[in-house]
Amino acid sequence: MVSYSSRVAFLGLGLFTGAATAQNYWFSFGDSYTQTGFLTNLTLPSPGNPFGNPAYPGYTATGGANWLDFDTTTYNNSLVLTYNYAYGGATIDSGLVAPFEPTVLSVTDQVNEFLGTAGSPSEPVETTAWTSENSLFSIWIGINDLGNSYYLSDNRTSFDTTLLNAEFALVQKLYDVGARNFLFLNVPPTDRSPLMLAQSTEAQEMLKANILDFNSQLAEFIDEFKASNSGVTTFLWDANAAFTTILDDPTAYGFIDAVSYGTDVGYFWINTLHTTSPANVYWAEGVADVLSGSIW
Repeated sequence: MVSYSSRVAFLGLGLFTGAATAQNYWFSFGDSYTQTGFLTNLTLPSPGNPFGNPAYPGYTATGGANWLDFDTTTYNNSLVLTYNYAYGGATIDSGLVAPFEPTVLSVTDQVNEFLGTAGSPSEPVETTAWTSENSLFSIWIGINDLGNSYYLSDNRTSFDTTLLNAEFALVQKLYDVGARNFLFLNVPPTDRSPLMLAQSTEAQEMLKANILDFNSQLAEFIDEFKASNSGVTTFLWDANAAFTTILDDPTAYGFIDAVSYGTDVGYFWINTLHTTSPANVYWAEGVADVLSGSIW
C-alpha cells in the first residue's frame, strides 16, 4: 500500500491545466471541513504564500492539512492563490438553521464578505487580479444545516429546497460579479460519524434520508443554475460516495476501522465528526480528479 507521505509527494493529478506559470484564483466557501482561518484584513494570498494567512496549513479541523490545502499546494498544474472564506460551524444561512454559536459566519456572511473585499468592483486590480476565466468558486456546505435540523421537521424535502434556494441565491450573486466556474461538494454520510453512531438507529436513519434528499436536490439545482446562466461551467464532487467507499472497506485505504477516532496514524476520524489529514488526501485527490481535464 502506498504510504500517506508518498501519496502527497508523487500523485500528479491536475487541478488547473494551464501552464505552470499561470496564476489562478480559488474562492472557497464552507464550514469546518474546509476552514483554514483566513482573515481578509491580514496578508493576502500571493506567489510563495498561496493562502495569505494564517501560516500553512492554517487552522483546520483535520489535525494537519485539509483537502483545500492539498489541492492548492500539490494537486495542480499552475500557481493557485486561494481565498478561503470558509468558517467552522457554518450553515447556509443562520436565519434558516442556527449555527452552534451566533458568532459563526454562515455562507451568506462569507459571500457578503467576499463581495465587500475581493469581489468588490472597487478592489484594486493589482491586489486581486481575478477574472471570470482564471477563477474557481467552490462551496462545501450542508453538513451543519442537516445535522442541526434533520429531527425538527417531517417535511424534509420542502426544507431542503428552502436551504438550496438560499444557497443558489448566493451562487447567483457570485455569478453577477463575474464568477463562471463553480465547484460544488455534496454532504458526506455523517450519519456514519462517531457522533451519530452514539445516537439511536432511528436518528441515524433520519439523517441519512435527509442527506440523500439534499444531495439529490443539490444536483438538480446545479443543473438548473447552469441552464439559466450563460457561460457557466460546473463541477460536482461526490463526497458522499467517496466517504462511503472508504467507510465500507477502511483497511484497504490504510485506516484502522470506520468507527473509532483519534490523532494517531491510522485513524479515519480525528474526532466525532471530522476526518483526519490522511483522509483529506483522498478528498483532495477526488476533487482534483473531477477538475482534471477541464478548462483548468
